Amino acid sequence: MKQLLVTTLIAVSLSAFSACSTKAPDMGMADGKFAACLNGVECVSSQATDAEYKIAPIKATGDPNKVTVDLARAVESVFGGKVLLSEGNYLRAEFKSNILRTMDDAEFYYDQQAGLIQVHALSRGETLDFSDSRDRIEEVRMFFSGRR
Repeated sequence: MKQLLVTTLIAVSLSAFSACSTKAPDMGMADGKFAACLNGVECVSSQATDAEYKIAPIKATGDPNKVTVDLARAVESVFGGKVLLSEGNYLRAEFKSNILRTMDDAEFYYDQQAGLIQVHALSRGETLDFSDSRDRIEEVRMFFSGRR
């Protein structure tokens, strides 16, 4: 029994380390759309049509500069959140989990006309994500909604 526990802990640790070392994916928009979520990858997108990957966009109004600054603050309010790029209405971020140190990537696009921030987030590792991508976007939504 003890050997099984040790073997399981080693397997979990190796999976976590491999998830952390996975290279950041290519991200960005093409023709106003994020890349589609792929089967087998923990991913959420406000532009997805499949219920498994669908997440609501974040409601927003106002000047794009203020919205982007507030969004960046919301991202960095989430544990492990870091803004990597902010250009115009587009923001890219990464999140490091607090337990297994796995990495997630996220991108946001503020569509001022629609009054929505479109969202796309995915895990760098295919294992041990435990729906962190979805949970982190919901945390960003909560912090952003409470903005002043």
